[in-house]
Amino acid sequence: MSKPGYRFALFATLLAVVVVMLGAYTRLTHAGLGCPDWPGCYGFIGVPMSEHSQALAGTRFPEAPVEVAKGWYEMIHRYFAGTLGLVILGLAVQAIRRRAEPGQPLKLPLLLLGLVILQAAFGMWTVTLKLWPQVVTAHLLGGFATLSLLFLLTLRLANALPVVPRISGRLRGLAAIALLLTVGQIALGGWVSSNYAAVACVDLPTCHGEWWPAMDFANGFHLTQHIGPNYLGGQLDSDARTAIHMSHRLGALLLSLVVLLLAWRLKRNGMPRLGGLLLLALAVQVSLGLSNVYFHLPLPVAVAHNLGGAALLLSLVLINYRVRRAAAPALQAHGGQAAFSAMPSP
Repeated sequence: MSKPGYRFALFATLLAVVVVMLGAYTRLTHAGLGCPDWPGCYGFIGVPMSEHSQALAGTRFPEAPVEVAKGWYEMIHRYFAGTLGLVILGLAVQAIRRRAEPGQPLKLPLLLLGLVILQAAFGMWTVTLKLWPQVVTAHLLGGFATLSLLFLLTLRLANALPVVPRISGRLRGLAAIALLLTVGQIALGGWVSSNYAAVACVDLPTCHGEWWPAMDFANGFHLTQHIGPNYLGGQLDSDARTAIHMSHRLGALLLSLVVLLLAWRLKRNGMPRLGGLLLLALAVQVSLGLSNVYFHLPLPVAVAHNLGGAALLLSLVLINYRVRRAAAPALQAHGGQAAFSAMPSP
């Protein structure tokens, strides 16, 4: 039976999916600076629409002409993100009030509250630092981390796990490696997007007709580059962007091999449904990634690729949760049996 707060946590998780999607849409439509200030837009609560308000916006930010569509993309994302922040605050308050109840998580909701506050700061820095790639990538990772932790909280409050066989330490380790590689691949994807390197290679499986094209890894992954003046459209040259793009491809290949191995091990350990879910998430994500290259980054496919990354990440969060929760009862049962056998016979 689910614990109190389960539906609230599930709602927050679904809302986080929407926020991740809107963030991807804002980034991919080059609307990250649709409002040159934060948290408002040209000093208004919403995007200035009337001639008078737009004229006033022009005097406030003469270097950033009003683009209504991009402004609304950015503000809608902020509205949903702000709502998510309030929902997470509600989860934290609820957890504090129910902290004495058995099985009520407390640290996780408080961690989420701290993370969403940090995310708000990254949202501000994304604008004030003019889309600095380090901040944009960190903001994306923070969004995925928020979604993952909300999903984990939902799983803990659901309190409904089917019985699974004893889980080996190797399987738990493999699941953890796959999760870490997925986080790394999402970080690489964020670096690709923030440096506008998604179309640095427009052919497959080669790049520029070569298996190993000219690449500049030093500049492509120069994490201490100076800030500004404006990273809209990117500032790196072709070889640096190619290095970023190829790194993402190689990361996808490595992750795919590990995920395939994990799916096979899950099936052998009596969890074919989890293995099948993982394979489905991987197949969809790889297909979307290939489509981005073949069709030159169409907006719906690019947004779906972000959601596919979230789906793969959540699948691995579920798998890690299951295999680690399943291990505890098995260890307890083994310890109990050993203690019973050690007792003197009557």
